[in-house]
Order: sequence, then structure tokens, then C-alpha cells
Amino acid sequence: MKLKIASIAMVGALSLPALAQTEIQWWHSMSGALGEWIGDIATDFNGKQKDYKVVPVFKGSYDESMAAAVAAFRAGNAPHVLQVFEVGTATMMASKGVVVPVEKVMRDAGYKFDPSSYVPAVAGYYTAPNGQMMSFPFNSSTTVLWVNLDAFKAAGIATDKLPQTWPEVTLAAAKLKANGHKCPFTTAWQGWTQLESFSTWHNTELATKGNGMKGMDARMVVNSPLHVRHIENLGNMAQQGLFVYKGRASAAGTPFESGECAISVNSSAAYAGVKRNAKFQFAVGTLPYYPDVAGAPQNTVIGGASLWVMSGKKTNEYKGVAAFFDYLSDPQIQSANHKRTGYLPVTMASFKLTEESGFYKQNPGTDVSVNQMIRKTTDKSRGIRLGNYVQIRNIEDEELEQVWAGKKSAKEALDSIVKRGNEQLEKFEKANKKG
Repeated sequence: MKLKIASIAMVGALSLPALAQTEIQWWHSMSGALGEWIGDIATDFNGKQKDYKVVPVFKGSYDESMAAAVAAFRAGNAPHVLQVFEVGTATMMASKGVVVPVEKVMRDAGYKFDPSSYVPAVAGYYTAPNGQMMSFPFNSSTTVLWVNLDAFKAAGIATDKLPQTWPEVTLAAAKLKANGHKCPFTTAWQGWTQLESFSTWHNTELATKGNGMKGMDARMVVNSPLHVRHIENLGNMAQQGLFVYKGRASAAGTPFESGECAISVNSSAAYAGVKRNAKFQFAVGTLPYYPDVAGAPQNTVIGGASLWVMSGKKTNEYKGVAAFFDYLSDPQIQSANHKRTGYLPVTMASFKLTEESGFYKQNPGTDVSVNQMIRKTTDKSRGIRLGNYVQIRNIEDEELEQVWAGKKSAKEALDSIVKRGNEQLEKFEKANKKG
């Protein structure tokens, strides 16, 4: 009988699974070529150790995933890690009890975490007023100029020096149109590229209080003479068929990749899609500026997203999150991600490593985004951190579309953005004032 019990016990022991891996749920908003990249990151990390398993889950667009996470948090089943786009930063920072600062997660798990190793414009953006780094910089991007070199050559436009100023872009667009091009110029993420980055690139405030970086009582000032001049110019280009509006967010990406549009202002992270899909020679240039504006060009604003750690999880789960972030911090991993996607190498070590590998020489223009971001920032160019900015971006889209359609003047639209935007800022300030 004893022998039989021992045999049963041995069989039971043999059939027991190995210690279960701690699962880390990672909600993200990457699709297409970038979605494949996210999957590869998780597979690589999971294959390098046996204690933790990162499970990436696509939750729709950035604002959709943020809304889903809020609902999940209230229901008590939020993910461990949430990818939040940069305009959600102020909202996340103000969400008391919802997140755990990344510095705390890393240090509690015994990892070294040095915010000063990050590109200053990146680290500063995700650092709270008390000096604590709140989220992990993951896919940081910035705005750049994309050019179809084949279309330029066909229109007789020189390709050895890309347009650097807005007058040069307008002239190139006119030559493209004269050569039969139906979409000479377009822009993606119009609020980010034509208002936010435009402002910091010209060392001009989009909103007071250093664009909200110094306090919640910031107010929009995007109806300055310089902003009016720029939106008016783009509106005139739209009326002349030099600028063709292709829709909100990243909608202008595909028309550029297909060759339909010859010049595009878009994220540096469009690189993955352009490289995979474009059947033409392309180049990356700096964001255009107005040469008569003092202090221009300064530096462009950060885009993309960071990873936020949600509260209410177990200690061993936070250790898994820290291990994953430590893996993502490896300069070799960061450099590989940068080369593949066009997102910034967010630490100076990974930038140096990429440079030493010869990548920038072999792929001219891929260092444009980094060079635009590592310039010394000013109080007017550190970034845009405004509450309810998801709603304000929608307001910017609505009003700018009225200009492109010829239904509103630039001044009317920008005045409306200021009025409606300030209502959102006041609402946010009121809701988050310390009681």
C-alpha cells in the first residue's frame, strides 16, 4: 500500500508544471509594421529569461487604449503596463493613485535607474515638477520632413539639398503641381506638427507657463501673429492645390508611402512604414521654419508615447515590469529599435552606439530626428504638457479643417482654438486642484 501511495505521489510530482511564469499585460496602440515590432520585442524578452512573460495586447488607437485602461482600472483589472501617447502625460500625472512612478518601480526592484542618461528633452517631458520621472520613455518620436526624391527629380527640383524653410517647401510644391503632381504637400498629425512642433521649433509658446510645464494654470496663446501667418500660408496652399489635406492623425502616412503625395510632414516613426512600403527613393529632412523668425530653428517637441505602470499589482509583478524595462534600457536594444522604426534612441549611449555603427552614414537623414531633439531646450521649447489635451487636439483638428476647406480664416480658427482650448484647460485645472 505504501508503495502504491509513493508511486501515485511520484506520478503527481512529475505531472506538476514548472513554476508558473509571472504574466505582464502590456496594452499598446501599435499596428502594421510597428505592431510587428512590438510582438518581436515581447518574444525576444520572453526568450531571454524564464521568470516573466510579457503579453502585448493591441487596444486600438492611443485615445481608445487610454479610455479602455481607465475603465479597466475602475473595474480592478487594469494592465500592468500601458502605452500612453505624449498628450496624455498631464492627465496621467494628475491621476492620483492610478500609476506608480517608473523610478520607484525600478529602484524597488533593485535596478539602477538614472534619468540623466536619457536625452534631456525626453527625460524632462516625463518628469514631474517634483523631479521624479513618472513614466518610461519608450517610443519617442519627433516631427520631420519626408520627401519623395523620384518626384523631385521628375519635377526638376534639386535633391542634393532638401527644402529647409517654408518658402522653399511652397516653391517645391508649386513645381510639383506644375509637373502634374496631384498632391504636392500634405501633413499628418496637424495639431502636433503645425502648431506644437511649429511653436517649439520657432521658440514660441503654444500656451503660457512654458506650455504647461510649469503649472496647471496655463492658457493657450496659439493665435499669435506668427501662428496666424503660418496657418494662413497653409490655407492659401490648400486653396491653390499645393497642400492636400488627407485627414486626421496618421492618415497622411499612406498617401506618402504610395507615392501619391510628394512631400509630407510626419513623425520620424513613419520610417518603418516608408521603408517597407515605398517603391521610390526617399529622404528625411528637418522640419521647415521661417528664416526671418529670431531663434529659429530651436528644437522640435517630443511625440510618440511612454510606458506607464499601473497601481494595485503584486510585488513580483512589479519586479517583472522592472526586468522588462531594464531589458528595454539596454543601449543595444534601444539602438536596434531606433534603426528599425525611426523612433528616437532615447538615451545618449544608444545614440552614440548607433552613430559608431555607421548607420547614419549608410542611411542619410535617419539622424535628423535625434539632432532636432538634442539641441538645448528653452522654457518655451521643453514640450507641451497640458491637461485635457486629447480634447484640445480634437478642437485643433476641427478648426484647422475649416481653414483648409476655406470656411474660416486662420485668425478665426486660431482664436476659436484659444477660446475652446482654454475652456478645457480651466475644466482640467478645476478638477485637479488640490483640495
